[in-house]
Amino acid sequence: MSTKDWLEKDYYKILGVSADARPDEIKKAFRKLAREFHPDQNAQNPEAEKRFKEVSEANSVLSDAAKRKEYDEARKLFGSGFRFPRGGQPGGPSPSVDDLFGNLGEGANLGDLFGGLFGGTRRSPTSTRGPRRGTDIEGEVQLDFVAAVEGATVSMKTVSDAACEACHGTGARAGSRSRVCPTCQGSGMQTASSAGMFSVAEPCRECRGRGLVIDDPCPVCGGGGRGQSTRTMQVRIPAGVTDGQRIRIKGKGGAGENSGAAGDLYVTVHVRPHPVFGRKGDQLTLTAPVTFAEAALGAEIEVPSLHGERVRLRVPAGTPNGRTFRVRGKGAATASGGAGDLLVTVAVGVPHHLGAEATEALRAYAALAAEPDPRAGLFQARP
Repeated sequence: MSTKDWLEKDYYKILGVSADARPDEIKKAFRKLAREFHPDQNAQNPEAEKRFKEVSEANSVLSDAAKRKEYDEARKLFGSGFRFPRGGQPGGPSPSVDDLFGNLGEGANLGDLFGGLFGGTRRSPTSTRGPRRGTDIEGEVQLDFVAAVEGATVSMKTVSDAACEACHGTGARAGSRSRVCPTCQGSGMQTASSAGMFSVAEPCRECRGRGLVIDDPCPVCGGGGRGQSTRTMQVRIPAGVTDGQRIRIKGKGGAGENSGAAGDLYVTVHVRPHPVFGRKGDQLTLTAPVTFAEAALGAEIEVPSLHGERVRLRVPAGTPNGRTFRVRGKGAATASGGAGDLLVTVAVGVPHHLGAEATEALRAYAALAAEPDPRAGLFQARP
């Protein structure tokens, strides 16, 4: 992720949240915008793809506590009163933050910018454009219940930064080359005199901090060397994922610069509910209706499993409504390669209509059972 993203982009504004928004507010805002601008929902709409990329970048920073803290501190440091020098040509445009800090490689920090302050050393020309890690990107997939339990391979369409196809990331027009800046000798920095006994290192005005001068910039990317890449990839979702789970797939994000590593892909999984089964971690849940006679007298019943075969379950005599039975090994797949259990809860049904003979038989049963009043204890309770 370039320094321009950290200092020039307002990720809070992109997601439409306040700077003190809670993590759940950020997550909710991202999901809403991601669904609205997802490429699958906006075919042939470059503006929607651009917005999807922006909200994905914003979420990758703000949803990570460490990145968010670093982003907030960087914006606080440079967001008030800090002025960048103007371009090398009189009256020319001010260099962008990306131009000023573009030569910082992966793992570098803003302290590198001030390496020459108070007598510090200048950066060597060989370090001007070091490897830079690609951006992390976000995506969402929907799975049916069975696929989430067993795992699945899904097709995803993603949009990310990549090297410009026209110039292959050099920033120079095809057939031309960039050259080392003669002013700063490729360091991207130059020493400027200031009042008093100190001298201050500042970004080179000739190359605007890049260390390289491009005489004939690429007409496609304007010399930036970056473009957008839309690709479709096959992503393996592991068995046992839950609704809302966020999966990291290393190296499937945006391409890096100057041999830098690719970013990561973060996939948020949405699981459609099943009409019969539910889940509690690695355990599947099922509600099985039983008749009053089965619960009172005991019975052997059959219930379905997730894979289609029938499972026989013994219901003991006198089973109360809501009792749960465990069927081992018939649940969801576990991370260790095993399987959880199936939890079957019985629901005792009361008949809506009884015939004359059944009614008489039930009255005879009540007379013979002579059960005590089950609500007597309610009147004996004291506060």
